[in-house]
Amino acid sequence: MPRRREVTKRVTPPDPKHGDSMVGRFINVIMTDGKKSTAESIIYGAFEEIEQKMRSDPLAMFRRALENIRPRVEVKSRRVGGATYQVPVEISPNRASSLAMRWLASYSRARPGKNMREKLANEIIDAANERGESVKKREDTHRMADANKAFAHFRW
Repeated sequence: MPRRREVTKRVTPPDPKHGDSMVGRFINVIMTDGKKSTAESIIYGAFEEIEQKMRSDPLAMFRRALENIRPRVEVKSRRVGGATYQVPVEISPNRASSLAMRWLASYSRARPGKNMREKLANEIIDAANERGESVKKREDTHRMADANKAFAHFRW
């Protein structure tokens, strides 16, 4: 954290094919070892598979999947008087969408299957239909925040 001035938030450019900034951010989440063209081919291939399987707009399905994964609250550890409490806090929209993208990428990587395109396409379809591991992760996060609601007064 710098002392002199505020750090400006860098704007991620939109993806070249759809012109959508959310897809552009998701390409950066999928990317490993700086191979952006490989990440683009994975995502666009997954979108093609979604279009073939579901006969619907893959971009709309991707947005619906992110909306279903996006958490509203999370727990943060607060140390008060020698004890550590899991305090539920509300999440900013930017962090919520970042968590959703991260969960979608990690749970699609963990899926059994041949290649990343199929795994990502299946995870997006499942998340859009409110099932799958990434939606389960959001439910677990909400459940943990609900269970620790008693410690909400430690929020500051």
